[in-house]
Amino acid sequence: MKRIFTLLWLCTIALTAYAQQPQISNFRPYSQNGVNIFEPPKEDDDLPDKVRVRIGGNFALQYQSLDHENKPFEQDGVVVNELLELGDNFNNATANLNLDVALLPGVRMNLVTYLSSRHHNEAWVKGGYLQVDAMEFLNSSLIDDIMDVITIKVGHMEINYGDAHFRRTDNANAMYNPFVGNLIMDGFTTEIGGEVYYRQSGFLAMVAVTSGSLRGSALKQSEENITFYGKLGFDTDPANDDDDDEIRLRITGSIYNNSSLNRNTLYGGDRSGARYYHVLANDASDFTTGRFNPGFNEVTSYMINPFIEFVGLEFFGTYEHTSGKKADGDKDGSYDQLAGELIYRFGGTEQFYVGGRYNTVWGNDVNDAPETRINRVQADIGWFISKNILMKVEYVKQEYKDFPEESLYSEGEFDGLMIEAAIGF
Repeated sequence: MKRIFTLLWLCTIALTAYAQQPQISNFRPYSQNGVNIFEPPKEDDDLPDKVRVRIGGNFALQYQSLDHENKPFEQDGVVVNELLELGDNFNNATANLNLDVALLPGVRMNLVTYLSSRHHNEAWVKGGYLQVDAMEFLNSSLIDDIMDVITIKVGHMEINYGDAHFRRTDNANAMYNPFVGNLIMDGFTTEIGGEVYYRQSGFLAMVAVTSGSLRGSALKQSEENITFYGKLGFDTDPANDDDDDEIRLRITGSIYNNSSLNRNTLYGGDRSGARYYHVLANDASDFTTGRFNPGFNEVTSYMINPFIEFVGLEFFGTYEHTSGKKADGDKDGSYDQLAGELIYRFGGTEQFYVGGRYNTVWGNDVNDAPETRINRVQADIGWFISKNILMKVEYVKQEYKDFPEESLYSEGEFDGLMIEAAIGF
């Protein structure tokens, strides 16, 4: 009951704060208005030349009713790999604090702080960046013409690898994700570096370089840990103008490369925690349950994402391949991921939706080793009670195939219902 009153109180705060927000250009809203926006739009900044501070937030709370099972392994007469016992109850509420600041025309700053997460009860900074879409302060018509099609992002930030991260749940920010859980192999991390975009007439090209690390350090490393990544794509409606008479088509391809054997976190960079709590686990402190991290350090990954939208019906697909090795002397391994989600949005403001997703990951740590596979099916219904409040109900089933007998995941599976309430403003 206390959690329900807390949620209602946060809803009141959200609606009050939303009504007082200043306008920010080149910005992706944290509400329903941000759904199906990928890179923040590039638009003319004709707002007053003054510092404008927008304070936003996200809150999320789930009720979990999941069951799981595996095949325990007996070793020296002792049964190991027995799973934790699950109950039906609320998970801890999560919260984000979002600061977006217009510093100059075409120049804005973003900072996201996790106030509470599954893995951390204390507040800690996810990351932040400076985004430059105009350089009027240089008083150069040549630079102005160049910046009409160029965007620069610099900071310790969520990297723009693939399109799936634009539709994932980011701790308490669950407004963009039509489902409760993210992909099984969740390509998300924060690194220190910069991205340069060229965008014109729907065409997108981006190149980037980062430190290759989740956190910065001035200490000498055993080897350079630089990451290079990029993206090419085309979007018939990059501004997401919601023209019901046209089909929106977007397709992008991304590549990520880090040739260092230092720790890589492309699939382990989300320290906030996974959505399915304690599933297929025998340790309550494991905050990554339901996900799969290949664990490669010397890694090359690529992702292809098609997106089609027409009169409320949308399809988003993911094909991903990652390969690499975990330590010096190891043979190469590889994993593939395939996901397809079909959503139908309806109602006067598309406030309702139904959808399903199929997600599978297969591969091995060493290419000549037996292949394992993880399959997941999700079916969801959702209701945007307002632009800032979302309710979801999900049925999920996940199965682990061909894992060795001594593995915790041997003949493992979990399934059941999740109910999630989310707020974004």
